[in-house]
Amino acid sequence: MQATSIITSSEQASTFRKTRPASFSTLLELVRMLVRKMVERRNRNALLGLSDDQLKDIGLSRGQNGSDVHIYSRY
Repeated sequence: MQATSIITSSEQASTFRKTRPASFSTLLELVRMLVRKMVERRNRNALLGLSDDQLKDIGLSRGQNGSDVHIYSRY
């Protein structure tokens, strides 16, 4: 089996980034969005596992826990 060529210089890498197909960019953006949503879900589940006293310590209420708008803000 013959190995494929590997991009070695930064100039070649930037050329690849500029010429990659739109479908690849779309797929990459979709993966980034999926990862972001998974992190948000993990954080939300972690907050749901906290008691009311623990939530109060970090400045959140049980009602704010489910809200995306107020989940990281403090009044």
